[in-house]
Amino acid sequence: MNYKTYYILIASFLAVTSLHAQDILWEHSYGGKHAEFLYDAQSTADYGFILAGSSISSKNGNKTESNKGDLDYWIWKMDEKGTPEWQKSFGGNGVDLLQSIKITNDGGFILAGTSTSSISGDKKDESKGLEDFWIIKLDARGQELWQRTIGGSGQDILLSIAQTKDGGYILGGSSSSNKSEPTDKGIVDKYGKQEDSRGGIDYWVVKLDSNGEIEWDKTIGGKYKDELKSIEQTKDDGFIIGGYSNSPESGEKSQKSFGFGDYWVLKLDKEGNIQWQETIGGDKDDNLFALTQTNDGGYIIGGNSNSGATHSKTKSNKNGTDFWVVKINEVGSIEWQRTYNFGKYDVLTSIVENRDGTFLIGGYAQSETKSKIGKSDKEGINDYIALKLKVDGDIIWKQTFGSKGDEVLKKLFETRDGGYILAGTSKGEVSRDKNSNIGGSDFWVIKLGDKDKKKKEKEILEAIPNPVESFTNAIVGYDYKKGTATLYDLSGRRIQSVKIFGERTIPFNLSGLPQGIYVIEVKTDTSTDGVKVIKN
Repeated sequence: MNYKTYYILIASFLAVTSLHAQDILWEHSYGGKHAEFLYDAQSTADYGFILAGSSISSKNGNKTESNKGDLDYWIWKMDEKGTPEWQKSFGGNGVDLLQSIKITNDGGFILAGTSTSSISGDKKDESKGLEDFWIIKLDARGQELWQRTIGGSGQDILLSIAQTKDGGYILGGSSSSNKSEPTDKGIVDKYGKQEDSRGGIDYWVVKLDSNGEIEWDKTIGGKYKDELKSIEQTKDDGFIIGGYSNSPESGEKSQKSFGFGDYWVLKLDKEGNIQWQETIGGDKDDNLFALTQTNDGGYIIGGNSNSGATHSKTKSNKNGTDFWVVKINEVGSIEWQRTYNFGKYDVLTSIVENRDGTFLIGGYAQSETKSKIGKSDKEGINDYIALKLKVDGDIIWKQTFGSKGDEVLKKLFETRDGGYILAGTSKGEVSRDKNSNIGGSDFWVIKLGDKDKKKKEKEILEAIPNPVESFTNAIVGYDYKKGTATLYDLSGRRIQSVKIFGERTIPFNLSGLPQGIYVIEVKTDTSTDGVKVIKN
């Protein structure tokens, strides 16, 4: 063998092994004895994360509250090791599906999903139709601040929520409801729907202020089925929305459909008016699940496709459905696209851009064969799929995780320490990558370490955000039992003080204070530390 051939072989070996370079640091199952379904998860500033979904289990397993109805909202706050810090359950007498959770600028959380419950349990408002939007605002410790039930007389399904720069919220979902009619006494429901349905089901976008009051709502759709899957605010204070559509040119849909169903992406201004839209698809079925604005001002779109190389699609799928990722510029023109094949049916559920411009893609794939080398999987089960991509969509690494049962990955994201969290639902018993099992269906979380990254050392005490306009959070980087957290001005005057009992995130409200520099002091049984905060 000559040296040239030798180096080519070594380079090829390194290229292949780098695609499988991430180690499992830990994995945990969370749930009761019956069934839990995870739909969302978010990284938190204290290096931990929060899980969100729904539960049907009673007070058993590692679930500390009984459910109130068929399915309840269920959230768990975890530290960086996956150890539970606290959990909360919210529900009424019906089906309550928690689909989206976001961390708010006061260190709390906003929960968004769909409810069929009437006034009962934790539900304070009557049902308006078949299904309604149900939003709950929590503080940093998971205590409820307010809730809203929003909807019309039909089916209203809320899948995505984001906090806006003005402190309010944007809701993205789908609706079959017509305009809400006044009561016999002429009273108009201020939490109802303001426009009629365009077709079978439409995109429905609702803007709330910081107290959960509706500022405006927009119905956007064609004559058939239009399902909104993702929404977020853009850098220009507008919004990007995306989902699935099989409508022809009709209603707000200005472009023809390509196949059975297509990606449908719209850019809205800050008042919800359409600035541009793009229908993206091939000759069969293309289903968008996630999109986000990228650092360059464009957008990255992810979903799954069984289309051939037709219309917008440049590469045919391999078998069943494949991941289909499309990068568009700031006005919706395609810059590049990639198709990724793993199994018989591949479903992309999560897409995130990292600070360095790389992308994390998460989803699940159904196996094609009855056996794998070194394993004994049965045909037709789902496994977690995780990919990290370069800026141009080329694969940096990819990995599959699972058991002998079904796993459905809903969220993949990077944590503050440089690792990765994979969060979803597992119906598998202990086998392969899974070492724990609680009930029939559990939240299943995997933490990966990145071999190519140096582990980030935690600060003893920091304030996030800093500078601050209203709320900031003191983030404690070590374990302790009890202490006090105090906010001072530069003259040493004590402004706020709270007792703390092991919390890693401690919120402070500076909204009523003048501009200037303040100091947060955290004094515990372990250490005494301070951090300066700039109030804009």
